[in-house]
Amino acid sequence: MIYTITLNPSIDYIVHVNPFHLGELNKMNDDAKFPGGKGINVSRVLTELESDTTAIGFLGGFTGNFINDRLNKDGIHSDFISISDDTRINIKLKSDVETEINGQGPTITPSEANELLSRLDNVNKKDTVILSGSKPPSLSEDFYEEMVKKVKKAQAEFVIDTTGKDLKATLSYQPLLVKPNREELSELFHVSLKTIQDVIPYGKKLLEMGAKHVIISMAGDGALLFTHNGIYQGFNPKGNVKNSVGAGDSMIAGFIGEFTKNQDPISAFKMGIACGSATAFSDDLAKKETILSLLNQIEIKEI
Repeated sequence: MIYTITLNPSIDYIVHVNPFHLGELNKMNDDAKFPGGKGINVSRVLTELESDTTAIGFLGGFTGNFINDRLNKDGIHSDFISISDDTRINIKLKSDVETEINGQGPTITPSEANELLSRLDNVNKKDTVILSGSKPPSLSEDFYEEMVKKVKKAQAEFVIDTTGKDLKATLSYQPLLVKPNREELSELFHVSLKTIQDVIPYGKKLLEMGAKHVIISMAGDGALLFTHNGIYQGFNPKGNVKNSVGAGDSMIAGFIGEFTKNQDPISAFKMGIACGSATAFSDDLAKKETILSLLNQIEIKEI
């Protein structure tokens, strides 16, 4: 089983307003609501790839009910903790430029937090746990590390897709995969990374700090995969980029979904790029048909 944990889910409310005028009454051209949150995105794409997945996290209020109902409708297995506060709404305003307004998230009580930790007692060594995204401010500073300790005690693999202190604190526990983008890598090490050659030493450093595999996504420049056996560059297929939301989550879903089947990081990297690109070329997250149509277009070369 591939478990995904989303500590701070959302309804992603996507609003198209063209043109948008600040300080005036604007009317929408169209809108849409999707279950949001990085782990939820991973589970949605894993379901497209027909991988066994369970989405875990915190859901509350009418917004939480919307997310749960939508996941059930889409056939995505979930096991969320019910909380008393409302799940947040994130606004994605699309006009001539894209503007995001993200909610802080609900207050999680100590008993609710402990209930999520206790769910991890069900994990076993055949499972993979994907920990993604931000955490609500009410959770403890070391909550990510607490979850990782539970996963490691069960001898399961884990993926960590967050930034800053939470990422650094969990590297020594040997995550199966970390996937910062170039900007996040720059912030992590307080350096300026403009070229691929700039990035390479810091990808290697993440391996040295404990990660088993590292993917650095670089938007139009594709992505780099770092393993203990080599470094590989993957090139994006050609297409019309429509969507920036969820492309990184889709890449993780593709990599882990494929890696758990064959333990081959190169073919997993290729699938990851296909999934990330398929989401970038779509209005919502990637669909299986689009992913498979892109797979043979992706070039991987060793550096």
